Amino acid sequence: MRAWRYIAAVVFLLVGWQISSWLAGELIIPQPYRVFLLLLQEMKEPLFWLHVRASGFRVVSALIISFVLAVPVGLAIGSSRRLDHWSKPLIYLSYPVPKIVLLPLVFLVFGIGDAGKIAMLSLILFFQLLITTRDAAREVGSEVKYSLYSLGGSRWDLFVHGIWPSTLPAIFTALRIATGTVVAVLFFVESIGTRYGLGFYILDAWGRAYTPQIFVGILLMAGLGVVLYETFDLLERALCRWKRM
Repeated sequence: MRAWRYIAAVVFLLVGWQISSWLAGELIIPQPYRVFLLLLQEMKEPLFWLHVRASGFRVVSALIISFVLAVPVGLAIGSSRRLDHWSKPLIYLSYPVPKIVLLPLVFLVFGIGDAGKIAMLSLILFFQLLITTRDAAREVGSEVKYSLYSLGGSRWDLFVHGIWPSTLPAIFTALRIATGTVVAVLFFVESIGTRYGLGFYILDAWGRAYTPQIFVGILLMAGLGVVLYETFDLLERALCRWKRM
């Protein structure tokens, strides 16, 4: 059933794409078959895969770094009233600031290479994961804590058997939401100081007014987001089986 829903969605999007091409003209919106033919041709070129690998490396690296840094901090803050009390003003003041405006500073510190791009992506994802994890940890009921303590459990047992599994679904939700953000920001950071990446691939085609290549890049970025989204969905179903009981 899930596969059929995806097939129906793809068919719907392709029909809409084809109609839009007829209405707007092929110079603006190329027909789907032309884009897919170009995609097959591009897949034979080594340079094409350099773009794909560069973007994939930056996105996956940023997700890992932000997860490793933000989730433990969010769990610690959310499970401690004292830490939450002292960190709340800092979080409330820093979270609303659009992190993309810090891009020049990030590039000054980390350079305009992969390190700077990954740092920018990680910074944006960090706050999304931190807030969600902290809020989820705060929602763990006192009955869970009292039950574990009455059975002789320690704070570590409370974290492993109570707080961590209780917050895991919310963390996966945050990761799925973050996929859209990270792909959008990826396009922006790859427009500066790079020769490889899907963002550069699209901008290069735009500079040559070659719309089929632009759409190939759009398809690949969309595909990257879908792969990440589905990966987190599969991980949640595997690690949170108790939700379906």
